[in-house]
Amino acid sequence: MIKKVHEKDIAECVNVITESFITVADELGYTVDNAPRFTAFATTEDRLLYQLKNEHRPMFAYYDDGKIVGYYSLALQDNNECELNNICVLLQYRHKHIGANLLEDAYIKAKEMGCKKMNIGIVEENTLLRTWYEDNGFVHIGTKKFDFFPFTCGYMKRDL
Repeated sequence: MIKKVHEKDIAECVNVITESFITVADELGYTVDNAPRFTAFATTEDRLLYQLKNEHRPMFAYYDDGKIVGYYSLALQDNNECELNNICVLLQYRHKHIGANLLEDAYIKAKEMGCKKMNIGIVEENTLLRTWYEDNGFVHIGTKKFDFFPFTCGYMKRDL
């Protein structure tokens, strides 16, 4: 079941994001030393609380038996667009269509917010993830290399 995240849920969401993204970090060799701004290492309760309270970013969690096992947030952008952020599922819950359910829910919520396009940034080297997004209607639109990441950021979009 997918429900809106409230302030009391933030700590559990941080744990889900961190645990979910650390699997990518481990697989691709990212550490707190070589990628301190990578989601697995940079997500904190203060950061998520700021996004919830100050940016009014809608956040949603997938619950299994009362436990948060998946998460995503949406950030409103210009031109009736939004960015999908931190969509993730705990390792032991993957391959059960939870990610697809979160993605479908994000489409619905974004449309309800008046968004016409959804944008996402990914680790370009994570070809499995890129393929998953392409299979779900996203189109790759470019890349950018930042000095503070040991990877290339890939950018994708999807019309809603």
